[in-house]
Amino acid sequence: MSTEVLTMEHAQQLLQKYYGYPDFREGQRRIVESVLTGADTLGIMPTGGGKSICYQIPALMLPGLTLVVSPLISLMKDQVDALTAMGVSAAYINSTLSGKEVNDRIRAARRGEIKLLYVAPERLELDWFREEMSGLTISCVAVDEAHCVSQWGHDFRTSYLAVSPFVESLPQRPILAAFTATATPEVMDDMVRLLRLADPAVFVTGLGRDNLAMSVLRGENKREFVLNYANTHAHQPGIVYAATRKEVDDLYERLRRAGIPAGRYHAGLSDKEREESQEAFLYDDIRVMVATNAFGMGIDKSNVRYVIHYNMPKNMEAYVQEAGRAGRDGEPSECILLFSPQDIMTQKFLIEQNPQEGDRKRNEYRKLQQMIEYCYQTSCLRWAMLDYFGEAHDHKPCGICSSCRDERELVDMTRDAQIVFSCIHRMRERFGVSLVASVLKGSQNKKVLQYGFDALPTYGMLRTRTEKEISELINVFIAEGYLALSEGQYPVVRLQPLAVEVLKSRHQVMMRAPEPSAPSKSSSGSRRRGYDEGPSAVNETVFEQLRLIRRDLAEKEHVPSYIIFNDATLREMSVVCPTHEADMLRIKGVGEVKYRKYGKPFLEFFQNME
Repeated sequence: MSTEVLTMEHAQQLLQKYYGYPDFREGQRRIVESVLTGADTLGIMPTGGGKSICYQIPALMLPGLTLVVSPLISLMKDQVDALTAMGVSAAYINSTLSGKEVNDRIRAARRGEIKLLYVAPERLELDWFREEMSGLTISCVAVDEAHCVSQWGHDFRTSYLAVSPFVESLPQRPILAAFTATATPEVMDDMVRLLRLADPAVFVTGLGRDNLAMSVLRGENKREFVLNYANTHAHQPGIVYAATRKEVDDLYERLRRAGIPAGRYHAGLSDKEREESQEAFLYDDIRVMVATNAFGMGIDKSNVRYVIHYNMPKNMEAYVQEAGRAGRDGEPSECILLFSPQDIMTQKFLIEQNPQEGDRKRNEYRKLQQMIEYCYQTSCLRWAMLDYFGEAHDHKPCGICSSCRDERELVDMTRDAQIVFSCIHRMRERFGVSLVASVLKGSQNKKVLQYGFDALPTYGMLRTRTEKEISELINVFIAEGYLALSEGQYPVVRLQPLAVEVLKSRHQVMMRAPEPSAPSKSSSGSRRRGYDEGPSAVNETVFEQLRLIRRDLAEKEHVPSYIIFNDATLREMSVVCPTHEADMLRIKGVGEVKYRKYGKPFLEFFQNME
């Protein structure tokens, strides 16, 4: 093929011809262009961002064969089926084929009848396979799920280390293109180093997908929540992830008994059961898939409207990949994480069951702690996610995550913070969250008395709260950067420089008013969205009109709605109906500065009602 046809104009024609898209998505164009110029390329794109097109289009334009390294048999099959349906010559070689079928496909590749050949990374380690491939013209090796090459990633797979030796063994070095949906800076460095990418062009397409509403809900009755949610979204496909097979089976049975068409997927089922369940979900014969993290990689179902995590995942990489399976078609979708402290113990147990040692295990505990901090995050969840992956962003709140939708008032928590920080200091920063909470509660447990902590000035200073509430408060302080935990199975809580500033009264701690730890009502949308109940005489029509005014202001200011006025303030307005500045200033949550900045449209609304 001549170089004249290796143009983006031709690439776009192929995109229209084979895929039916008039243009490339964000990020795709630059990656395709990079590969076509012959540069080694690393593409970090969100799940559903169209990574496969970035090597499939160049494969149609480059001479010879593009070899695709893919981690799962199901993923290979889905990709090849899709390409074949579009009229693209593609095949896979994996353990499901007989020796004759493998040889037939290699001969077809040798004759130039196949443009894309998918193989598992383990095959690259086989001498006979290397010898066969050395006789082919391979223009490009595309490595899918390339994060698997890094031991710091969440899916480390030693066979991925065979990619670089394989590439080097070929008579002529092909273009090397690597792709993944999630990678921290250290994993990105590993991909470049371990795959031996030569001066690669690196492209990171925004991981923060605007159509996904991320939520972390604490204190929910999880079973009740899942049953209610699946029932009220009965016509929408969704995935519910649970940490253990036992929980998957339990949820599956409860959904079925409730009359909700559901499937299940975990490693304890037979291949036939898993395949049947997966097919039923892909073809919408069932609406809900309950699964462990064994399900999902390479499942290209675009209309998943929600992903619920019944348990906290082990790390942010896993969470972003799994949650990212919602809304691949760009339509609004929900990603809900149901968190409880028991999840921490479950994940620690799973880490301890893994035979890994040393740095690898410490890294797992570090990533787990970062996941815990995400669950206690009070600022924008999209910010937290992008910060974790080292992606630059404009620091505008997303406006749709559970933190941005939380309209509880900001209250001054400086005094409580000083009590907590002082207690940790007096305990010499040598103990974990639970024991600190016990001391602050005034517990008489054996360990508190053994260390003489009942004699500390801070002993029992938060006795009006439950130990669970105190632990939650400490975890929020950790998430907000006032405190930090050491790494390992039994982390110790320590003061950060910001906490010292609080103790010296140089920094004020403003936080959302804590929620009571009463049993939750999972069916209550108002509680889940963080709405306050407000006065009983609320005029709902007026209240909704005030919310529209607030929304317009929030959009103009590029801030979440609660920054303007929270729901409790709007509800009180709808009861009082203020028509003068003095009336408005008497409403809780208005204040002079806010009145000057935001009050006029609301006042005009009530004046026009007269």
